[in-house]
Amino acid sequence: MADIRTTPIEADCFYHIYNRGINGETIFRSERNYEFFLNKVSEFLIPVCDVYAYCLMSNHFHLLVKIKSDLELNSLVKVGNLGKATKTGLHSPQNVFSKQFSRIFNSYSQAFNKENKRHGALIESPFKRKLIASDEYLINRIIYIHQNPKNHSVIEFTKYNFSSYQSILSKSKTLLRRDEVIELFDDRENFVLSHQKVIDFDEF
Repeated sequence: MADIRTTPIEADCFYHIYNRGINGETIFRSERNYEFFLNKVSEFLIPVCDVYAYCLMSNHFHLLVKIKSDLELNSLVKVGNLGKATKTGLHSPQNVFSKQFSRIFNSYSQAFNKENKRHGALIESPFKRKLIASDEYLINRIIYIHQNPKNHSVIEFTKYNFSSYQSILSKSKTLLRRDEVIELFDDRENFVLSHQKVIDFDEF
């Protein structure tokens, strides 16, 4: 089994991306922290992947993404200075995505450290990732990500503000692939019903 920190990132594939603070340290201390991190996800990840689900907890986070196709990556006007995506090497999907993720971590960590008068690394590196190889696994991962607040005894997950559960059910503007997520569950009603079953992957 491939190491969860070295699993290759390939174009047109789904991944569960997750990580936590160094030694389980708190990485989100205020509503502003959560919002800043999500803004960085929009800024740096949306150009290279589609986001299907997310959940930010006080000391860790989960993202479910689909890497854009080779054609989409190749047609991008430069993502920073990354240039044209290629199959291997510096501009492969693996490195393009990892570079963008590093930008999120670096930008967020610098702001967090400045705000909290701390120094040094904040988030573990490299980030953990798992390839999603089937629709059933994809559906269960989405449910698991949304259930995180309940699994960690924080709050009933349907009421949690820093996951994609409420956004997927709402009609407000979103960068999430809302329609595609609902389609996976057939409809909104089954999306809600499916989230009543318990999913436990015990990542941490």
